[in-house]
Amino acid sequence: MARKTDIPPSYYGEPRKFDPTFRGPIQDRGCTDVVCCVLFVVVILGYIALGTVAWIHGDPRKVVYPTDSHGQFCGQQGTPNEKKAILFYFNILQCASPAVLINLQCPTTQLCVSKCPDRFATYLDMQYNYRYNKSYWDYYKQFCKPGFDNPRKSIAQVLRDEDCPSMIVPSRPFLQRCFPDFITRNGTLTVANKTNFKDGLGNLRSVIDLRHAANGITSLLDAKEVGMKIFEDYANSWYWILIGLVITMLVSLVFILLLRFTAGVLLWLVIFGVIAVVGYGIWHCYWEFSTLKGKRHLDSDVTISDIGFQTDFRVYLQLSQTWLVFMISLSVMEAVILIILFFLRRRVRIAIALLKEGSRAIGYIMSTLFYPILTFVLLAICIAYWAVTAVFLASSGDPVYKVMSTQDKCMYSNITCNPEAFSQTNVTKVCPGSQCTFAFYGGESLYHRYILVLQLCNLLVFLWLVNFTIALGQCTLAGAFASYYWALQKPQDIPPCPVLSSFSRAVRFHTGSLAFGSLILAIVQTFRVVLEYLDHRLKGAHNTFARFLICCLKCCFWCLEHFIKFMNRNAYIMIAIYGKNFCTSAKDAFYLLMRNVVRVAVLDKVTDFLLFLGKVLISGSVGVLAFFVFTRKIPVIQEEVPSLNYYWLPLLTVIFGSYLIAHGFFNVYAMCVDTLFLCFLVDLEVNNGSAARPFYMSSSLRHILNKKNQKRRKDKSLR
Repeated sequence: MARKTDIPPSYYGEPRKFDPTFRGPIQDRGCTDVVCCVLFVVVILGYIALGTVAWIHGDPRKVVYPTDSHGQFCGQQGTPNEKKAILFYFNILQCASPAVLINLQCPTTQLCVSKCPDRFATYLDMQYNYRYNKSYWDYYKQFCKPGFDNPRKSIAQVLRDEDCPSMIVPSRPFLQRCFPDFITRNGTLTVANKTNFKDGLGNLRSVIDLRHAANGITSLLDAKEVGMKIFEDYANSWYWILIGLVITMLVSLVFILLLRFTAGVLLWLVIFGVIAVVGYGIWHCYWEFSTLKGKRHLDSDVTISDIGFQTDFRVYLQLSQTWLVFMISLSVMEAVILIILFFLRRRVRIAIALLKEGSRAIGYIMSTLFYPILTFVLLAICIAYWAVTAVFLASSGDPVYKVMSTQDKCMYSNITCNPEAFSQTNVTKVCPGSQCTFAFYGGESLYHRYILVLQLCNLLVFLWLVNFTIALGQCTLAGAFASYYWALQKPQDIPPCPVLSSFSRAVRFHTGSLAFGSLILAIVQTFRVVLEYLDHRLKGAHNTFARFLICCLKCCFWCLEHFIKFMNRNAYIMIAIYGKNFCTSAKDAFYLLMRNVVRVAVLDKVTDFLLFLGKVLISGSVGVLAFFVFTRKIPVIQEEVPSLNYYWLPLLTVIFGSYLIAHGFFNVYAMCVDTLFLCFLVDLEVNNGSAARPFYMSSSLRHILNKKNQKRRKDKSLR
């Protein structure tokens, strides 16, 4: 009969729910949260239907390809623009910025052409030269509306009817649009070796005017050249990058396997290092304080309150009182660290033992390190489907035209217009220079009116699927590591194929529970996205209270999201062990952790620190090696390493990729430690070390807790 002290008291009045006969992950299970499972399947079918509808109504070419003033694609097969893949602006001087150009909101006529102009010309000059050489018109009409063939038409009528541009300038295509061909020569901005040009209206304009109209295009064109060099660097160094990432995988694996030997050494070195650093700080402050007191300098006896607030911090360092405050603060910090370490020394030892046990568990179940590959593939599918659906939804609808005016105070700006009947309205009279220009794709049908709602649904289901994929991975790994913990004789009693068995149990019995927890998290994340959008829209507003309210809500939902992630993670571990529904598992995990809140805090911080240290060490070490490789400072391979334009870019790729790979490996390790920790807490509550109920924890943990397992005398085959 178990003693009363063998079972911890209940916490907050919650009775202990664990079965004393529990001996490992439940094999005979039933389906949990069936209603949520059915809802999840229905939502997935609906998501497929949404993608199908978006695919039917949408056209991604509307997003990818430029569109002229009539809403026709440039370069679209089977249309008159089939061989005209570049967009040309009649009067680029009316365009304010590159963003305006790229978004097709420039208040000038836009036309699809086969090539950009390669010379300066005006309509007036063309009319003058046409009398002597008709080839001038043959070239100029390429940039006029299709079907227009009247070079004798007056310039006023041509501009009124938007038949031809008043001028053309040498341009080159960028982003499938004609932009002025800016070239800097000896510090002077030129276009075709000219600094001035005629605007076709009798005015002489400077190239600087083109620069202001197409602000930022020069840098974008330079970025294109830089992009080509970057692509060349990646093409020449990709196999070296791959070698660096493979080295990272091997080093991460070795680091995790060696933690069983190095976890305690690393942690205690850091702890004593912190104590030594703080101790040195105390001594240094005392030395500065004694030096200032010994000199009896006039300023040394001045107090901080006497001099008040000073912008130069060095003034305070001349006061003995400053160093006294520093010394007292560091002394208090040192005392707190020593007291905490003294009272929590056993819990720190337990945390180190669990970290070592986690390394040993991964050594026995190596297949867990490759499970993140499946998670990555599933996440890639979810992201790709969401992105494609979002693009097709965004490109659904018919062309919508808006009045674009160069005048800021035009009363008709941004109202919907009909390009065919626009010339018959009085808009051009009230707002001279206004254009009825294609703006975006939309419509008035029920489907088009709810495009925004469908985009939100697309986002919500996407977040739900992403969180479900992560939850499935956590539950699978938890089940595999739990089977390791509850094997009394390790590794003989570890069941075969623990990862595959755990995955099949999670999918077969607990899809509903995983979907339930994922849905809660997805809803909170959707609210956070909406709040971020509202905060972005309110940045230019002067409503201080609204900005403050949005900021508070963002903070609250951030805290809520992280709390839900923590609870979901532990709930999935309990689901993998006991096979109960989500709410029951979350409740059991919560009360179990609250009964051991100090152990939870210590283990969490110790694990976070060691994993962060491992990520930094691995990515930093591989980064240093990559630096010597790409800068060709290793004589052995100096001739084989290619010469790069920007060696730092492949270097950053290796460092960032190494960090991500190490993060993936260490996520498995963190899940292992969390699972073993919960199993350890359950083990303490349901077992007492007797022959009928032995402890399943490792011998090192039993030694730290002064626990022993009794042996059966009659039947040695029983545990």
